[in-house]
Amino acid sequence: MKEEVLQSKVALVDEIKGKIENSHSIVLVNYRGLNVEEVTELRAKYREAGVDYKVYKNTMMRRAFEELGHEEIGEFLKGPSAIAFGTEDPVSPAKITADFAKDHEALEIKAGFMDGTVMDQKAIEDLAKLPSKEELIGKFLGGLNSPLQGFVNVMNGTLKGFVVALNAIAEKKKEEETA
Repeated sequence: MKEEVLQSKVALVDEIKGKIENSHSIVLVNYRGLNVEEVTELRAKYREAGVDYKVYKNTMMRRAFEELGHEEIGEFLKGPSAIAFGTEDPVSPAKITADFAKDHEALEIKAGFMDGTVMDQKAIEDLAKLPSKEELIGKFLGGLNSPLQGFVNVMNGTLKGFVVALNAIAEKKKEEETA
């Protein structure tokens, strides 16, 4: 019986470690005070953005972070804790959490983790202000498109001017022939 419990705990720590290793960013929250509807709404927002949101025992999360060499996050694992794993967009967990916390004061951002660095609440809020990956790609493509569009407009103007000039010459020759 004890061995089964130990094996299930080892498996759970391994699961958490795998999620940590496969995440671009992580946000730890205190969800105490949120009702069932609010938690369901938060989970739905995370799910839409490809963020995995779980509630694990603090001891299991602490052990997983320690085994990965990040024991400093343990100081934030007190009280009720949930964790959001951002596997697709590094900004999504922070952005969703910060936006949700604005409307639901009961949700408290404890800390975050990104690229091997523990981030405090302020750093998570700053990260949430960054544009998403899709927004950055859109801005980049828009920046690339702008000079090309300008070039096309100049070429169209030059070509149009050339056609107008040729037309004027043709009309002038026509007038000279009829006169």
